[in-house]
Amino acid sequence: MNLKTALIENNSIRLGLSAEDWKDAVKLSVDPLIDSGAVLPEYYDAIIESTENYGPYYILMPGMAMPHARPESGVKRDSFSLITLKEPVQFSDGKKVSVLLTLAATSSEIHTSVAIPQIVALFELNDSISRLQSCSTPEEVLKMIDESKDSPYLEGLDLEN
Repeated sequence: MNLKTALIENNSIRLGLSAEDWKDAVKLSVDPLIDSGAVLPEYYDAIIESTENYGPYYILMPGMAMPHARPESGVKRDSFSLITLKEPVQFSDGKKVSVLLTLAATSSEIHTSVAIPQIVALFELNDSISRLQSCSTPEEVLKMIDESKDSPYLEGLDLEN
């Protein structure tokens, strides 16, 4: 699963959105994947239920969350979406997030061995959160992903699929 390809194929980059709260932000991040047929609507419900039970375990760094649920919770194909918010939303643990990169993986192996390294590579770029927030077109986001392609986290990964 290739981050850039998945975002293009699912038409799943949305920039400068407004969310009422964290649930609304998660919905905004899952909607493009529902629209593209990558996940079923219950995928959103599974993320909300999991968050309510376990907390926002998917906040990976200040300002950034990677909402996801189990593959059997409505994932039809491996995919990503990326949204930015005009104003951050606060989660139950007090952390604020303005970039959500939603992951839908058909297996736990894809989640850990292929998806996570690409996400780390993107977010290790200098000022990644503020840079993503200042992107006004999907092409600018894709350019940042291209910039991350030489990351040591991606060595040995086959990202053609």
